[in-house]
Amino acid sequence: MLNWLGFILILISLYIFTSPNLFSEKRVRPKPTPSAPSSVSPDDPVRACFVILVRNNELGGIVSTISQIESTFNNKFKYPYIFLNDEEFTPEFVDTTSALTTSVTRYGKLDQQMWGYPSYINQTRAAENRHELAKQGVPYADSESYRHMCRFQSGFFFRHPLLDEFDYYWRLEPDVDYYCQLDYDVFKYMRNNGKKYGFNIAFREFMATVPSLWGTIEAFKRDYPEVMEHLPVKEDSLWKFVTNDNGETYNSCHFWTNFEIASLAVWRSNDYLKLFSYLDRSGGFFYERWGDAPVHSIAATMLLRKDEFHFFNDVGYRHTAYQHCPVEEEFRSKCRCDPQNNFDYDPGLSCYSTFKAALN
Repeated sequence: MLNWLGFILILISLYIFTSPNLFSEKRVRPKPTPSAPSSVSPDDPVRACFVILVRNNELGGIVSTISQIESTFNNKFKYPYIFLNDEEFTPEFVDTTSALTTSVTRYGKLDQQMWGYPSYINQTRAAENRHELAKQGVPYADSESYRHMCRFQSGFFFRHPLLDEFDYYWRLEPDVDYYCQLDYDVFKYMRNNGKKYGFNIAFREFMATVPSLWGTIEAFKRDYPEVMEHLPVKEDSLWKFVTNDNGETYNSCHFWTNFEIASLAVWRSNDYLKLFSYLDRSGGFFYERWGDAPVHSIAATMLLRKDEFHFFNDVGYRHTAYQHCPVEEEFRSKCRCDPQNNFDYDPGLSCYSTFKAALN
């Protein structure tokens, strides 16, 4: 009996110590297929809104934007508009914008936490650094309000009480153009297909504005291993969109966040809130000129799987001098933009090719 017992123990030991995966350090994670939550029907309404950070003196620009959004999309789908401002909206602003749509319009003011200097920022140092950046000719180098805007869009817009009831948002800006008719509900598309982040222009950042951003994010990863251990592995993420050398440096690519359709759950997650707090405490929004575009983009490539991103090719869009216009023939009857004027493959500034390569 003892001989048989000893033989069995030997066999068990051999299995344990020769099994190739039993004590492997490599974490193997399943790759879930993106889909809508099982409890949601594809036709169920989506809790979504347009979110607009705008000032009273930008009334003409936002009238133009909303008029185009209504004519190309929202006159069919009736999503509400949330207007946010660091000052009170004037009666003229409220009356004019609410008259542009039959959808609900709401107006909110930002508090000091959302738009102001945190107590841990040395404002003298911030002013000196703005002056130095201005000498270098960096865009918005000497603007305080631009920095407040970037910090707000990075870490606070999704916390405003007017957004509490929503799950998805479409960010709108004054003085932009929307060129194409959209005959489907973009928010249902996002939800039903498991998409978390949508864009249509990928741009390169002015690296003089973010010299320490990548290093600060690398420090966060070292300081918060409990966050990193449950994020997508690099092979499943879009990590190669933001780095060309396996994480040694930032390649300057980002999604241009003046157009952004996304799930609010991304930014409300504990992982992102920890990351934003870490970045905010470092002071880079004020001592440098960190933009919400690189912050959102790098964070999204960390937090999301590559199959949770969506390129909105069918949304013709212009912001300042840069334009996305779908080039396929099927869009000619739906879009009023010139496909010859399309930023996607600009060799010096566009990161769309980098995005496509990172998907593979």
